[in-house]
Amino acid sequence: MTGNIDPTREQFAAMMKLPDEGPIHMLNLIRLREKAAYEDGRDATGAEAYAAYGKESGPIFTGVGGRIAHAWDPKLTLIGPEAERWDIAFIAEYPNAAAFGEMVKDPAYQAIVFHRQAAVSDSRLIRLQPRDGGSVFGS
Repeated sequence: MTGNIDPTREQFAAMMKLPDEGPIHMLNLIRLREKAAYEDGRDATGAEAYAAYGKESGPIFTGVGGRIAHAWDPKLTLIGPEAERWDIAFIAEYPNAAAFGEMVKDPAYQAIVFHRQAAVSDSRLIRLQPRDGGSVFGS
């Protein structure tokens, strides 16, 4: 079974059509492969491939004004499919959606994203609009 690794063109276009007013947050949930799936057959774990992706994409990410706003080590899915598990969870913040688009379209980013594709078996990337929190659920 193939997981969700990259957005479709339609998903990316829909995301970029949303209002672009101020910072956006991108919730990242990542499940790593045990063994990375490099097309050239190189030997690495999913964690090693994702670390290479992080190291090489970092300057591009910060260059568009991105930062990691929050990061967690997932421990258990309390509500959801029992088989669903995540190895990495974080929120990346961008100054606006245009900055995210600039990053993913950057030729330098496109040249190294293969590390992420080799590392990840499944993922979720959810665009969030930051807002002030309330003191009760649903506020």
